[in-house]
This record gives sequence, structure tokens and C-alpha cells, in this order.
Amino acid sequence: MNRFSETLAAHSLSLRHTKTEVLQVNVGKLCNLACVHCHVNAGPKRKEIMTRQTIDRIIDWFVHTEIPTIDLTGGAPEMIPDFRYFIERVKAMRPSRHVIDRCNLTILLELGYKDLPQFLAGHEVEIIASMPCYTPDNVNAQRGAGVFDGSIKALQVLNSLGYGTHLPLHLVYNPVGAFLPGPQAELEADYKRELKKHFGIIFNNLYTITNLPIARFASYLRHNNKLEEYMQLLLDNFNPATVSGLMCRNTISVSWTGEVFDCDFNQMLNMNWHDGNGVLHLWDIDPAMVENRKILTGSHCFGCTAGAGSSTSLRCVPIPATAPSRRTSEPSRKPCGRGAGGSICRKFLPPVFC
Repeated sequence: MNRFSETLAAHSLSLRHTKTEVLQVNVGKLCNLACVHCHVNAGPKRKEIMTRQTIDRIIDWFVHTEIPTIDLTGGAPEMIPDFRYFIERVKAMRPSRHVIDRCNLTILLELGYKDLPQFLAGHEVEIIASMPCYTPDNVNAQRGAGVFDGSIKALQVLNSLGYGTHLPLHLVYNPVGAFLPGPQAELEADYKRELKKHFGIIFNNLYTITNLPIARFASYLRHNNKLEEYMQLLLDNFNPATVSGLMCRNTISVSWTGEVFDCDFNQMLNMNWHDGNGVLHLWDIDPAMVENRKILTGSHCFGCTAGAGSSTSLRCVPIPATAPSRRTSEPSRKPCGRGAGGSICRKFLPPVFC
């Protein structure tokens, strides 16, 4: 039994799948950015991308389910050759299914992708976009020089197409360092005020997420001798009230090869679903048999239960602050809410970005 499982048991909690509401598909690790916090280790030189054959097998399985939402992530999901084909096949289904694109924004300005905003708007694809701050210094420090300006331009293009008004556009904040997000309501108000005032940008909701200590962010913590301290921060801020809303409970995560996991974080740690014959692929699974399946956990799971939990939800509901923050590595009121604390929303969709 790992430490997270022990903590759940100490609070008389268990973690099992409920009815599946989201099929999240990580279509590969190719990305035009190489962000410090990326749990996927995505970047421009990665070769792992989903083939059309795998897309077809996923669609053939998906069409026979009642799962209402498919959530495309990466890497930069838009960079795989069959991204538009994937969306077109999903949107052709009857009854209609909802599609989410996890977008880093800058890809929308790259050569070969500049007509993508019109494509997404035309297919009524929801966009959840990474935006670590409303100031250029913090964004560029985390994601690379010039990323802030590119993100602003992309958001302005999306606004011109109706995103933020009649098409859903949500932004995602994660800390620029080894600390927890500030209060989500305060951050959202700051983002909306500053982006509207300086750039005329509007959006629907801001979701806060906690950086998980795996892959590239774990390497950053080790390099700065902060891994142990950060893990203790997550452990000290464990909040049992977050467990019922964890995204792994209503989501099936699928890799670029079609293998199945409880969440995208488990996927990056190779914590596959298995049966007696070995690793399971999506097309091996009976959708009716997923409910009540035990979820695989590890110490990284403390990142989703610290404070009030991470959030990239379509449905925000208050969580009682039964586990107030006890440790922090930075003051609580700096640009973009640096400091301890947690979001005020439960997570129903996985927080995944490059």
C-alpha cells in the first residue's frame, strides 16, 4: 500500500470509478513548446503521435458508448496530422458528442495552423487553454520567450470568432514554481480584470491546477533540491473533501497507442490498466465493466488533493476548506496569485497541458 492509499484509508475513504463521463485521449507528445512544468515531457522533437488507425479504433469503441464528452490533449493535440479528422469523426456521431481541445494557444499562430481557430469554432469545440499568468514575465519564464504575446494574439482571434461569449473558452492557471495555487475566485477576478483592461480579452472561467511532481517538473524540483519539500507541502495540505470530485473517478484516459489508464498523470508513470493477459487497450474494455473499478494511486496523487484540489471543471462547486494550507514557499499576494491555497472547484476534467 502506497502513502496516498494509506492516507485514504486513514480517512475511511476509497477511490473507485463512477459512471464514465469523459474519454480523455492523449494523442501524443509532440508540441511546439517545451514548458518547465510539463508532466508529459512534450516538445518539438518528440515522435510519439497517434495514427489514424488508432483513432479509428477509438472512434469505433466510443460510438457504442454513452460517454458524452471526448477530451483531446497532448503535447499540442493540434499538431498530429489527423487532429481535424478525429474531430470530424466525433462530430458526425449521432447522438452528438461534445469535444474539448486542450490548447496551448501559441499553436494557433504557427504556419499551417492559422485557420484552426475557424475550424474549431465551426465544429463548436470547447477550448481549455493554458495561461499561467496575465503578466508576460511569469508566462515567458514558464513557457518560453514570446509565449505571452503569442497567447494574447491567439485569445484575441478566438474572441473574434465568438469564443468567450457563445462558444466556451476557459483558461488554466498553474503556479510558476514549487507552491500551491492561490484562491481560484480571486485569481479569476484578477485575470478577467487585467486581460479585459489591457487587451480587451474575455473568457468564461479560470481553472487552477497544482503542478504534479512527475516528469519535467520533478526534474526541476530535484535540480533545485526542492522535491522533498514540495512533496511535504502536498502531503501537509491533503484535503479529504476533494476525493469525491477527483477527475479520475469519471474519466478514462487513453494514450497515443490506445492503452488505458486512470488519468493522464498515471499514463506518464506507466501505471496501465491490466488484466490476466497483460496491458489493456481501449478496445479491450467493456464500457459497462468500468464502474466501481479500483483506481491505481501513488504519491503523486497528493497533487490533486492538496488545498481544495486542482480544477479544470465544467462544473464548479464549492469545497469546504477542511484542510487549510499550513505551508507555503511564497507570499500569497503576488501577480497571478503566487502562494499557498487551493481552488474552490472540484475537478471533473483532467488538468493536462504542455
